[in-house]
Amino acid sequence: MPRVKGGTVTRQRRNRVLKLAKGYYGSKHALFKQAKQQVMKSGQYAYRDRRQKKRDFRRLWIARINAAARTNDISYSRLMHGLKLAGVEVNRKMLADLAISDEQGFANLAEQAKSALK
Repeated sequence: MPRVKGGTVTRQRRNRVLKLAKGYYGSKHALFKQAKQQVMKSGQYAYRDRRQKKRDFRRLWIARINAAARTNDISYSRLMHGLKLAGVEVNRKMLADLAISDEQGFANLAEQAKSALK
C-alpha cells in the first residue's frame, strides 16, 4: 500500500491559522508555530473580554448615574433603593442614558425616589 502524504491538508490547516493571524506583530503573522500560539491566546482573550465588556459597561452606567444623582442631592444607592420602593423599573443602561440626554427627566425620577424613601 503506498504511503499517503498529507501535503494539501496540512497546507490548508496552516494557511487557515495564518489567515486568522493576519496583522499580528512580528513573526506571529508569518511563522506557523508562533501564529498558532497567538491565535489560540487571542481566542482566549476574545472569550474572556466578551464577558468583561458587560461588566465594564455596567460600571460606566453606575458611574454616570451616581454623578447625576449627586447633582440631585441623593446618593446612587439611595436613588436605586428609592426607585425600587416607588415601583419604577428602569434598568441602569436607560438611567445612564437619561442622566446624559434628559437631565429634567432624571431629576423627576430622583424626586420620585426621594419621596418613596420618606
